[in-house]
Amino acid sequence: MPTSVTAVAHRGDPYRARENTLPSIRSALERGADAVEIDVRVTRDGVPVLLHDATLERLWDRDVRLDRIGHRELTELTGGGVPTLREALLAAGSHRVMVDLPGATRDSVRRTVGVVRECGAGERVYYCAGPEAMLRVREADPSAEIAMTWTTLAPPRATLLDAVRPRWLNYRFGLVSRELTDRNHRDGLLVAAWTADTGRTMRRLIRHGVDSVTTNRIDVLRTLIDRRGGR
Repeated sequence: MPTSVTAVAHRGDPYRARENTLPSIRSALERGADAVEIDVRVTRDGVPVLLHDATLERLWDRDVRLDRIGHRELTELTGGGVPTLREALLAAGSHRVMVDLPGATRDSVRRTVGVVRECGAGERVYYCAGPEAMLRVREADPSAEIAMTWTTLAPPRATLLDAVRPRWLNYRFGLVSRELTDRNHRDGLLVAAWTADTGRTMRRLIRHGVDSVTTNRIDVLRTLIDRRGGR
């Protein structure tokens, strides 16, 4: 298992720039993120774009469902503020990108994986979400790196692990203990934790041996990791 802790910026750097936008991605990388987590959904005409919610209401003050508008209309409604996955991968350069798939369908996963492949980004992209979405990723790309989100202390069934073949299990930070990380490491799995935003929580996760921490405060996490010599 790796000795360093991967610092993952949650939706970019949302305290400095609107989440899931190109300025947010660039800000996170400038502040030392090893990887950036983004949320990807698909427009009505099949374009993978960065948006966590099903609608534009929270971030863009538009009570419109993304899956009911095409990419051109999305651009008009947001002033071009919602980037495509292709644009986000370009903005991330050579850095790792964790692609979360809220609301994943077989078609949206296929289109997302297709863009990653077309961009030649398969070696630096990994996917996260629950088991159903990750099964669809595995179906679309047998070689994909997967961080399966897991929301209970009980380990996943062996049959599920065999089908998904995750490299990581991705836990809410409150579930993580030294016992849990040790068990997963013995089973050959890396442990990711989300979303830790206080220094106290970050330090606890690092002490418990996690391999990755996802945070909205990437500058704080970067400082803690560097002080511990974990980079």
